[in-house]
Amino acid sequence: MGKRRPLPGLLRRALRRGRFARSESGVTAVEFALLAVPFFALVGAILETAMVFLASEVLDAAVNDANRLILTGQAQSATFDLEDFRAAVCDHTFGLFNCDAIHLRVTPIADFGSASIAPPVEPDCEQPCDWTTPQSFSPGVSSSVVMVQAYYKWPVILNVLDFSLATLGDHTRLLAAVRVFRNEPF
Repeated sequence: MGKRRPLPGLLRRALRRGRFARSESGVTAVEFALLAVPFFALVGAILETAMVFLASEVLDAAVNDANRLILTGQAQSATFDLEDFRAAVCDHTFGLFNCDAIHLRVTPIADFGSASIAPPVEPDCEQPCDWTTPQSFSPGVSSSVVMVQAYYKWPVILNVLDFSLATLGDHTRLLAAVRVFRNEPF
């Protein structure tokens, strides 16, 4: 066996007197350092999840409120267009969204059974994830069945240990609000 190196003087004296083993100075700092990272990661994940759910509910309620314009025939005038409907949706989003980035599709369909939803973006897309279907606005006529779809790419901030709320390749989550209804006989 090799020769043992002597401990530095201060450490040797502390060990000899037993003070080093009994010393509790810095314990709080060490415990905080061990627990801070998981604690703040958990708090961040809770906050991000809450924001995604809040944004989803706000978009859903905004589309529901804006649908009244189509349902009652107010949106069927010749001057009402996609941008007017977008403004109606944005009036109910409390500034939570970039209104120009909301993807809208308003189309009449044959009946309630023929409503089918296909996301307007490829789910396994790479950055940037572009819209694959064009926006449209056709509110239908009296008593027609209309499907309104609104989509928004919500930016996801946290991506810890491959845990992320992102559903698209550009680190965003696709939020959707869809309504199918029959127009009133106006």
